[in-house]
Amino acid sequence: MAESADAKNPGMTLANARLRLLVLASTLTLGACSALVERATDRMSDNLSNAILNQNDPETVRDGAPAYLLLMDSLVEGNPESVGTLSGAANLYAAYGSVFVDDDARAKRLTQRSFDYGSRAICVQHEPACRWSELSFDEFDAALTKVGERDIEALYAYSVSWLAFTRAHTDDWEVLADLPKVEAVLNRLYELDQDFDGGNIDLYLGILNSIRPPALGGNPEVGRQYFERAIELTGGRDLSVKVEFARTYARLVYDRELHDRLLGEVLAADPDVPGLTLFNVLAQRQAEILLASADDYF
Repeated sequence: MAESADAKNPGMTLANARLRLLVLASTLTLGACSALVERATDRMSDNLSNAILNQNDPETVRDGAPAYLLLMDSLVEGNPESVGTLSGAANLYAAYGSVFVDDDARAKRLTQRSFDYGSRAICVQHEPACRWSELSFDEFDAALTKVGERDIEALYAYSVSWLAFTRAHTDDWEVLADLPKVEAVLNRLYELDQDFDGGNIDLYLGILNSIRPPALGGNPEVGRQYFERAIELTGGRDLSVKVEFARTYARLVYDRELHDRLLGEVLAADPDVPGLTLFNVLAQRQAEILLASADDYF
């Protein structure tokens, strides 16, 4: 179950619950051949996506999602140069592998596929990105300046899939050594559109700045600013932001008062928010786990 996976990996878990779980609304339409089919598929996928995001039983989503993984694979097979399809597949595999899989080996396989799709998406969208893996950090950082607003969708899928891949490979120091590159991608996204995806970039940057020591580029106080902005952007309705704020920042700086206040607000909130219900139910489960372990931690 998701609880056990989240509990054993305090660094980047619920952030991945924020990887927009099903982006089929932007991907299923890409294989349509006619305007009529496309409109019908668009309505169906919009309804499906909304139903999932408003689902208050995560187990239902967990059990049903594998069918859509296979569907995304088939769409990629049929249209391997489609940036939208590749991005959607990357996001879906990242979400499922990070949120609903508690077997380490399986999570690694699924998030590897996610990262492969994400890398292919940015490669198709922006040809120089096909060689990014060969670059040093300074070269990589400079290369990101060539990415523009038209590349945001693919760049975001690339960053999301990379985060999920890293989360599943925290036992691999070579993977962790690339965290500064992941942050560089998020920083570039922030420069291009800091409000993209409703505060998720702030959330990810808050986590990355809070889970790493200063020697590896971490800056907890900068992380706090990102968390606070993410809360502001979502009006406090996205409970997963407060959970990660408590988990990654408040625990890092041993701020018990902030920790308990944030989690208390999460548990007191109504999780039924259009477009956020699934994330909020998962967040409340995490809040209970974190509060139960607070005495031992602090």
